[in-house]
Formats: sequence, C-alpha cells, structure tokens
Amino acid sequence: MEKIVYTYVVADLLHVGHLYYLERAKDLVGKDGKLIVGVLTDEATMEKKVRPIIPFEERLKLIKALRCVDEVIPQETYSPIPNIKKVSPDFLIESDSHSEEDLKETYKVCSEINCDVRMLPYYDGQSSTKIKEQIKC
Repeated sequence: MEKIVYTYVVADLLHVGHLYYLERAKDLVGKDGKLIVGVLTDEATMEKKVRPIIPFEERLKLIKALRCVDEVIPQETYSPIPNIKKVSPDFLIESDSHSEEDLKETYKVCSEINCDVRMLPYYDGQSSTKIKEQIKC
C-alpha cells in the first residue's frame, strides 16, 4: 500500500532550504510513496507573515516542478489541519521552527486519523525572509 506524506510551504523566493526539506520529506516514504505538498495561499500566509512577493500560482508551479514532489494542493489556512483531514496522510512533516504549543491541535487531529507527525529541521540561514532582508541592504 502506497504511503503518503504531507507537508506545506509558503515557498516565497524558493531556495535550497525548501529543496532539502522536501527531499527529506519524500525520503520518508521512498520512491514508491507519495509526497503531497500544500502551498499556502497569500491569505493563509498573511495569518502569520507578510504577503508573499511571488504570486500564489507561480509558487504552486515552482513546487510542482520539483522532482521529489508528487502532488501540489492549495493550503487555504496557515494550519495544515483542513488539508490533513482531506488527504489523510500516513505522515505529516512539520518544521521544527513551529513550537509544541503551535502544533497542539495538529497533534490531536493527526492522532485521531493515525497520522505520524515528524519534525524536520528548519534550515537556518535559508529563509525567504532573510533573503528579502539581504536584498534590501
């Protein structure tokens, strides 16, 4: 039976940190598994961050073009919970940049649908926000 892993990104100013993160997510289920990536809409992103520079449709296409990604779907809230309920993945990949408190409800929902939550490192120094700040200098 095919294993499914779900994760999500804003992917504003796509960089190598995104690639490493998504490749590691795909490695969890192997070549026979499926990596589904939610790309946050502008509105979802703005629940916690500033509006992305790159338009949503372009960010969607960029993530879809990555070899490790099998499917891309819109994520319309900052929380992955609505998409987790739709996709019912075997694994949810979260960034360790999110606190336990931020993920409390996510853990609860994942437990209810038998989805294992795995944390991957946030690639410090590889951040769209930091890249934007460097461009401003």
